[in-house]
Amino acid sequence: MKISIIIPNYNGLNYMKQFLHSVLDQDFDKKEIIIVDNGSDDGSVDWLKRLGEELILIELEKNYGFSKAVNEGITKASGEYVVLLNNDIMLPQGFLSGLYSFMTQKQNAFSVQAKMLKYDNQNIIDDTGDILTVLGWAKQRGFGKSKEHNKKEAKIFSSCAGAAIYKKSLFDEIGSFDEHFFAYLEDVDIGYRSRIYGYENWYCPNAICFHIGSGTSGGRYNSFKVKISARNNVYLVYKNMPLIQLILNSPFLLLGFLIKWLFFVFKGYGKDYREGFLEGLTTLKKIKKIPNKHKNLINYLKIEWLLLKNTITYFF
Repeated sequence: MKISIIIPNYNGLNYMKQFLHSVLDQDFDKKEIIIVDNGSDDGSVDWLKRLGEELILIELEKNYGFSKAVNEGITKASGEYVVLLNNDIMLPQGFLSGLYSFMTQKQNAFSVQAKMLKYDNQNIIDDTGDILTVLGWAKQRGFGKSKEHNKKEAKIFSSCAGAAIYKKSLFDEIGSFDEHFFAYLEDVDIGYRSRIYGYENWYCPNAICFHIGSGTSGGRYNSFKVKISARNNVYLVYKNMPLIQLILNSPFLLLGFLIKWLFFVFKGYGKDYREGFLEGLTTLKKIKKIPNKHKNLINYLKIEWLLLKNTITYFF
């Protein structure tokens, strides 16, 4: 098996009825499709079972979140590579072959990100890879810009796990998706980790898909998303930065968290952001920091430079 496609689902029956056929119909040999259901109660499981042997269905008894769902799928996967897809994505023909071909050309790649365009306006970019700044801010690369942008392949900080391919064997080395994150920023975390270990993440402009966005969580901003993202933002920097790097970056990080809180106060979610931030600080003991190994020193220096560089380009 070359590729295992893993799609986590939670009450996404309407989206799967629209888009799953575009995955099933991909003209790519030696693929398997794994759906991991997070305790849906909207009829998703019954509908999926009626599709028969075209896919592998993993049923979880409750909603454990994105991270555990994809980890369960990766454990079950028999492919050399795994493609992670959200359940609200439509794939044009040739998507898989394009992503696979690009991945096999990049010998040191951990992941390759597809070009995600908005489903409801297919001239606008949704995500072409995620960036992280020294302020602790993560951002969807190219979000809201014309599809004419980001036409060239590029190294990126991390891949959005909504539409990306990963080299399965490397999960054994760097670890799986962190289930403490539940959802949001877990893909930035694992991309960060891959960089610490010396691997690369790439953007492939020729693998195009169309994404509704926030199909399961319900909108760009909501109380749940703001709170859990604030918490995970604390986890992200604490987990991946050695103590000396945290100390050096602390003025920037504190400024970044303050600005974010003020932004969400203006949006009406200030309390949610504050509660998520405080939850992150008070539950750090359950987060396992990445071991600080001397052999990775050059990688930490490269990451620090990139965080500073991304801070400058964040606003352009």
